[in-house]
Amino acid sequence: MVTRGKKYLEKAKLVVLRKKYMPNEAVSLLKQTSITKFDGTVDLSIKLGIDPKRSDQQVRGTVLLPGGSGKKVKVIVIAKGEKIKEAQSAGADYAGGDDLIEKISKGWTDFDVAIATPDIMASVGKLGKILGQKGLMPNPKTGTVTFDVKKTVSEFKAGKVEYKTDKTGVVHVPIGKISFSEDKIRSNLTSVVEAVSKGKPSGFKGIFIKSVAVSATMGPAVHVDISKIISAS
Repeated sequence: MVTRGKKYLEKAKLVVLRKKYMPNEAVSLLKQTSITKFDGTVDLSIKLGIDPKRSDQQVRGTVLLPGGSGKKVKVIVIAKGEKIKEAQSAGADYAGGDDLIEKISKGWTDFDVAIATPDIMASVGKLGKILGQKGLMPNPKTGTVTFDVKKTVSEFKAGKVEYKTDKTGVVHVPIGKISFSEDKIRSNLTSVVEAVSKGKPSGFKGIFIKSVAVSATMGPAVHVDISKIISAS
């Protein structure tokens, strides 16, 4: 059984159990229920009605947070020739070809996003055991296997984030910092929910998005009524 601290229990009293708050109310309440002295992260959890064991029901993609992520993202690009220079000029933290592949093969994974051009993926595939375990493997589904290096690097630096279902069928996405304005948090929330909603597997029947909740680091969850977001998407 999880033991909660006094601060958590006091803040939890502000949240009505099982109530689904309108997005603007949820974000306002989110700020009131933050318990950390540091600038905590705003976490979004989306419970899906999929069977996470079925490969054809996996949900994965990327979405650009209009309000930014509030995080400094380390981006690397694995490419050839002129694309390496393009990556460097776009602001990639590291860019290279076989030299970068060799560095990663020795265990280096000090980065958040790995982008690769299609013409080098045969070599990048050898890094599957290292990058795959950390969720860093470039993938066409997340737009990280592309020749459009400049745009992709810029988007991830600006707040593009990846989302995917975990083993329990839940999508967890950090959507900013508690210090963000309510408008920024709300716009990020809306963008992620819309993106996940549009990613519903073809042929899926039943309730796709079962519940949505936001929480500040170490704070109580606030459930969100996203019916208007879904109907408008």
